[in-house]
Amino acid sequence: MPLTVLNIGYALSPVGPDVAGGAEQVLSALDHALVAAGHRSIVVGPEGSQTAGALVATAPLPTPLTEDARQFMQERQREAIAEALARWPADVIHAHGLDFAEHLPEPGIPTLVTLHLPAEFYPAGAVSAARPRTWFNCVSAAQQQTFPRLPNMQPPIPGGVPVDRLQARHAKRNFVLALGRICPEKGFHLALDAAERAGVPLLIAGQAFPYPSHQAYFAEQIRPRLGREARFLGPVGFSRKRRLLSAAHCLLVPSLVAETGSLVAMEALACGTPVVAFPAGALADIVEPGVTGFLVKDAQEMAEAIAAAGTIDPERCREAARARFSLGRMVERYLAVYERFAATAPATV
Repeated sequence: MPLTVLNIGYALSPVGPDVAGGAEQVLSALDHALVAAGHRSIVVGPEGSQTAGALVATAPLPTPLTEDARQFMQERQREAIAEALARWPADVIHAHGLDFAEHLPEPGIPTLVTLHLPAEFYPAGAVSAARPRTWFNCVSAAQQQTFPRLPNMQPPIPGGVPVDRLQARHAKRNFVLALGRICPEKGFHLALDAAERAGVPLLIAGQAFPYPSHQAYFAEQIRPRLGREARFLGPVGFSRKRRLLSAAHCLLVPSLVAETGSLVAMEALACGTPVVAFPAGALADIVEPGVTGFLVKDAQEMAEAIAAAGTIDPERCREAARARFSLGRMVERYLAVYERFAATAPATV
């Protein structure tokens, strides 16, 4: 039977396949997969989001993203969710945002909340067993260990990437790449340090969202260091990202917080490119030292690993991605959860 699934993202993040954010990319992949499988997908997100299913837009994203802007978008989010449920009675709600507790409708419809961020990012009491017919899941085993053992916590569903679409071959070039959201916790300033010490040009691709702290970080710690040996490319679409990842000597992931999963690291491996990363959270499980990259403790070790990255066999990276990071496997697991939840009679929950 076709399902109707309401996907709800973070109130301040547009949805789309090229958005710099793991939660948004997972939501986008599930939206497209639902439509391809003959289900109905409804997505609540800011105006300008790109969806395969029906988009119920909240409002254009304000600039800058202040607390007042957050409250405004939260109110629009609640209105859009009510509008969506009035138009399309949902079989399952799937919430992806950090702010899920502020906008979920009254309990009743089976609801899955995917926790894409570290436990300390969520408000106290938001992740609990108190709300009926609501379940949680993490995106890695490492992340799940940081949450309470709740009766409504589902097994983790790791992220996945379109491994087959990332198989394009490009000649390796003399640059290293850092890609993602430009903000303090992602440590791009340390990628600059490491590339400079290694004497290798660095390309930075991604987006600095209009949060004051993100903009200040870019203005103070990234922009002044750009030049011939360090370039900022801005946001990149899938085709350009694939070319960059395939041609890079290696990908640098100097994250300063425990990563719950790293889609960009998975994408790099699918492109045959080794990953040099801090062992932050799930990154320690994604990178196999000496086989698909290196785990390092600081910028100096990262610089040394850049020099050693040429010893990594690109085909071993691709093999690891095919075996472990399939987007199809992730989608199948979520679709199975949707079907199980939709079939659950209220009296048995």
